[in-house]
Amino acid sequence: MPDEKDKQLNSDQEIPETEATEAEESSDPQEPRQTEYGLVKTQFIENEMQSSYLDYAMSVIVARALPDVRDGLKPVHRRVLYSMNELGLTSKAKYRKSATVVGDVLGKYHPHGDIAVYDTLVRMAQVFAMRYPLVDGQGNFGSIDGDNAAAMRYTEAKMKALSEEMLSDIDKDTVDFSPNFDGTRQEPQVLPAKVPQLLLNGTLGIAVGMATNIPPHNLGEIVDGTIKLIDNPDTSIEELMQIIPGPDFPTGAEIFNIDDIKIAYTTGKGRVLMRAVANIEEKKNGSFRIIVSEIPYQVNKAELISKIADLVKLKKLEGISDLRDESDRKEGVRIVIELKNNAYPKKILNGLYELTAMQSVFHVNMLALVDGIQPRVLTLKNVLEEFIKHRQKVVRRRTEFELNRARERAHILEGLKKALDHIDEIIKLIRGSETKEIAHQNLMSKFDLSDKQSTAILEMRLSALAGLERKKIEDELKEKLELIKRLEGILASAVEILKIIKKELLEIKEKFGDERRTKINHSSIGQFRAEDLIPNEQVIVSLTKDNYIKRVPVSTYRAQNRGGKGVAGMTTKEEDTVEHLLVTSTLNDIMFFTDKGRVFNTKVYELPASSRIAKGQAIVNILQLAPDEKVTAIISIDSKKKNGANDYFFMGTRNGVVKKTLIDAYKNVRKSGLIAVKLNNRDELKWVCVTSGKDEMILITRNGQSVHFNEHDVRPMGRSAAGVRGIKLKSGDEVISMGIATDENSEVFTILENGYGKKTKINNFTLQKRGGIGIRASKVTQKTGHVVEALVNVKDDGDMVIISKQGQIIRMPIKSVKRLGRDTQGVTLMRLNSGDKVSSMTILKKEKIEESATPENSDDNAQDKLDQSDKSDKGNEKSEETKNDEKTEPVKKN
Repeated sequence: MPDEKDKQLNSDQEIPETEATEAEESSDPQEPRQTEYGLVKTQFIENEMQSSYLDYAMSVIVARALPDVRDGLKPVHRRVLYSMNELGLTSKAKYRKSATVVGDVLGKYHPHGDIAVYDTLVRMAQVFAMRYPLVDGQGNFGSIDGDNAAAMRYTEAKMKALSEEMLSDIDKDTVDFSPNFDGTRQEPQVLPAKVPQLLLNGTLGIAVGMATNIPPHNLGEIVDGTIKLIDNPDTSIEELMQIIPGPDFPTGAEIFNIDDIKIAYTTGKGRVLMRAVANIEEKKNGSFRIIVSEIPYQVNKAELISKIADLVKLKKLEGISDLRDESDRKEGVRIVIELKNNAYPKKILNGLYELTAMQSVFHVNMLALVDGIQPRVLTLKNVLEEFIKHRQKVVRRRTEFELNRARERAHILEGLKKALDHIDEIIKLIRGSETKEIAHQNLMSKFDLSDKQSTAILEMRLSALAGLERKKIEDELKEKLELIKRLEGILASAVEILKIIKKELLEIKEKFGDERRTKINHSSIGQFRAEDLIPNEQVIVSLTKDNYIKRVPVSTYRAQNRGGKGVAGMTTKEEDTVEHLLVTSTLNDIMFFTDKGRVFNTKVYELPASSRIAKGQAIVNILQLAPDEKVTAIISIDSKKKNGANDYFFMGTRNGVVKKTLIDAYKNVRKSGLIAVKLNNRDELKWVCVTSGKDEMILITRNGQSVHFNEHDVRPMGRSAAGVRGIKLKSGDEVISMGIATDENSEVFTILENGYGKKTKINNFTLQKRGGIGIRASKVTQKTGHVVEALVNVKDDGDMVIISKQGQIIRMPIKSVKRLGRDTQGVTLMRLNSGDKVSSMTILKKEKIEESATPENSDDNAQDKLDQSDKSDKGNEKSEETKNDEKTEPVKKN
């Protein structure tokens, strides 16, 4: 059964027209209606929130957060200065407690918290925050380290002399006043401001939906720029920048990228790149240190030092041994960064700029209130134009005020002069009057005097009747009449007003101008490139079997004659041996290939620099290696060649597998590494060469076998492919060397475990197909030991460096090594201690090394050892070329 409500909904009855109209009228929610509380008007909540929020936003924008372009001050700054002026705290007065100023400002003008007022007072007194402080503070007003100021009851303050110029002539009706928050007194809407404070000290403010950030500038430059604009209103911003080249920060530092500053001045928005001033000093012991003497604006020095320390701790900045803050009030900022002996000072300095606030950006947003109510983004020229307009109004109103005062005084003086001319009659008239009021009226009617003149005559003393006093009145009247004429001339000429503005600006410059603190560097700074500051020098990179790596300058090892004992090249751990030597440049890329078939990439200069005998640093601190992963091949290539479209990485494994892949496939190597080759059967990646795709390759095994084949026999493969067979190995044999054979005049340099070695012409190695057993490359016997290393394309115009497993190194000219046949054992190149074996060998090309002036032997008996070595080698050469040594098998003739 339908309920009553359904009946009403289903009813076909119509509402009468009059009733419907009344219902529609009463349905208007915004129609005022009478209630028991009075007349109530309903408002939609969205409309009320919109209206209220806009009122709040405008209040914040106009009355709190944004500065006025005319005096460059926010209301709180203006109120602090005006209150101090009323209290008589001028630059020549005694200091008063800051609490006095704060209390006066709060009670009379600023209905907000005392913290806001005191923080404003503190900032206006900080020499590192304001380019030209407006408050002279006494006590602890904070520091550049971020220390807070002492409580207002402990500190004292008064105005700076420059602040007096901001308030100059405020009592001459130069600016408009408005009631304070409770209507009990008047406060200025803007200060007269003789200087463009907005540019002078800059400002920072965050309003609702907008913000401002204006840098400080040099007073002398601002004054000169303003005068330039007064003289020529059509002056462009480019012309102004010849006078005002950029901001001038209180903390000094350097600014770069003039084009960015030009954009900021032209559009009102932009960026200013700041850098700390740092010098590299060399100490007596040959090490270096970095002295930071100026830091960017608004940078907390203590936080900067803490950040540097954290970066050193996290090893993001290496080469820093000590960090000290030696700053004081007398010398200013002084941060001392001590460097390690092997550090690159310029590289570390560049890292400091990149990773810390020693390089910062000041984001310019020149937003200010125009005419006190309209927020606008202003250009440099706009700011100066608005200031000039403001000063024109101030000077005009001041002139009008002084003119009115001069006219009033001249009017009185004219009355006094007339009285002195008729003094007897006036005295008689006054004596005959019954009251003062009657005398006043009689004077006005009989002598045609004004009310003020009559009053002045009645108040005149008898001493004015003296001759000298009469002369003073006449002189003053003459002076006032001249002043009136001059003031009227000023008001009648806009040019005269501008002359006054210029004159006052020059007086301010003469009194308060100083030298620029921030240096302007006209060069541009782009992205950081650490290699731009790294010297390009030849180094030897050594890697041990246990993966300890280091780099040492080539000049550390002087050339010696063959057969010498060499010098200690590395202090290795027990049972550790040096496996790889590489001559490269500090600016090259160095790629590490591991036994697991992965590749890592870094810069040579990022490897740890060590002394000649140091063991180096564990490579796991540089590369993200697995616990059982070892680096088995290193290769250095130029970064430009790395991206070559026709270059290949040619790889070889211990089991004789080879693979060719475009270098471009390895251009983006992750920090965690990249797969270089897919390995099978517990194989290991051992060698990598950079080839052109048209080269000839040679593989040499531990037992002295070799195969010489054309690179065309190996097709290009993908990055993670497994490769193809390069040489067929006999049981117990393994590949120990792979090289490129492109020059018919080059040779293969072979060295064996027991210090024997030789050179062999490449044309002695027959070109074969890959995958075969190959031919003999060196005679391997018990006397010579197995083949350790074989280098291809060796020429006589360089040196060779041989290192033993115990860390001994010898360097000798390649031309001193004998050229022998393919199936020979070689001559003695290095005499080894008992139990020592040759570990590795590398070649130093003559054009890439710094030759020693005169090669010397480190031992006193060096020449005797050299002679004995020559004799021994001659005997070996003879037997090898004919019947070989008696302990070896006869040579098979081809």
